[in-house]
Amino acid sequence: MPDLLTANNLLPLIAGTIFDRADFFHHFERTGSTNVTAMHAGAEGAPEGSLFIAEEQLAGKGRGGHAWHSEPDSGIYISALLRPRMPAADTLWFSLIAGLAAHHAISQVIGLSCDLRWPNDIMLGEKKLGGILTELSSEGASVRYLVVGVGLNVNQASFPAELAGLATSLCMETDREWPRAELLAALLKSFHAEYAALRKDLQGAARSIIARFEQHSTYARGARVHVPEEGGYSGITQGLNASGFLQVRAESGLKTVLSGGVRKI
Repeated sequence: MPDLLTANNLLPLIAGTIFDRADFFHHFERTGSTNVTAMHAGAEGAPEGSLFIAEEQLAGKGRGGHAWHSEPDSGIYISALLRPRMPAADTLWFSLIAGLAAHHAISQVIGLSCDLRWPNDIMLGEKKLGGILTELSSEGASVRYLVVGVGLNVNQASFPAELAGLATSLCMETDREWPRAELLAALLKSFHAEYAALRKDLQGAARSIIARFEQHSTYARGARVHVPEEGGYSGITQGLNASGFLQVRAESGLKTVLSGGVRKI
């Protein structure tokens, strides 16, 4: 039976989560971008917990306007629509909990420990295994809705030449294919738990998120990195601050990375 990420294959595995509704489930053989589709649905009033899943993306989006390579029937390409009652300034937490959910799922199902690169990359060694893209619509200082997109390389056997040195997959790392539905279900159940904790006690959840993100990231503390923002600078990472932003000790002092990623040097 094909390992498709359909409602029939996935919904029994995510019972009890906010995603456990057949009418919330949108599965596409192919689409341009699940994030674009989800953002449009959010504007039209789609409910919280709506899922948008593609077997193939024709115009997959990464952070900073980059494209995301989406080989058919091989990866996980999914976007979740949420309507949290919180300030737009707090939405960085959603990228971080998506990373933690992916780390938990990969550890639970595959037995590998991935590396989280702030704010939104899922790494194995120095190669990218997955990425997270959070987009939102706000009204004043409050969130109207937001979309958390996750792309994860699962059963790809190879990548185009321009990505071969930069990307990897779970199949390439373990020499076997993996059940995508089981992996995605573990990710969604973990994300559901993280989101529930965030809604219940933002400050308490934030402390836990910071501690666990730093634990699962070789980039967060003590890494020498280059930061492209502010014209570019280098320094040593000093962990996340109370708002979840990465801090870097540069020659000019302690800096807070507000946008863009970091690269080890």
